[in-house]
Amino acid sequence: MAENERQVHNLTPEEVAQGLAEGRMLLVDVREPNETAVESYPDAALVPLSTFDPAAIPEPQGKQVVFACRSGKRSVTASLAAQERGFPYDSHLAGGIIGWKAAGLPTKT
Repeated sequence: MAENERQVHNLTPEEVAQGLAEGRMLLVDVREPNETAVESYPDAALVPLSTFDPAAIPEPQGKQVVFACRSGKRSVTASLAAQERGFPYDSHLAGGIIGWKAAGLPTKT
């Protein structure tokens, strides 16, 4: 896929929370273990960006894969890296866990 064909779609915390609640999305947290140990998204798969391999993402079984991180930068990087490897994962949680909490959504501590 050519560089100019790759893009990442921004999803709001509300859109992601609804997608998770309805079973339409698989959230993939690309933060590092030391970060997720402090606070994490409920029900997210952990695939740290430092050792990122899109093949390590659980089989989405028809769900939309959505990447998430702290602020929304690493999740874009992960999405582009996955697309580069041929995976159709082109969505991320804009604003990361900071935006998630600002929207009043729950986290695990």
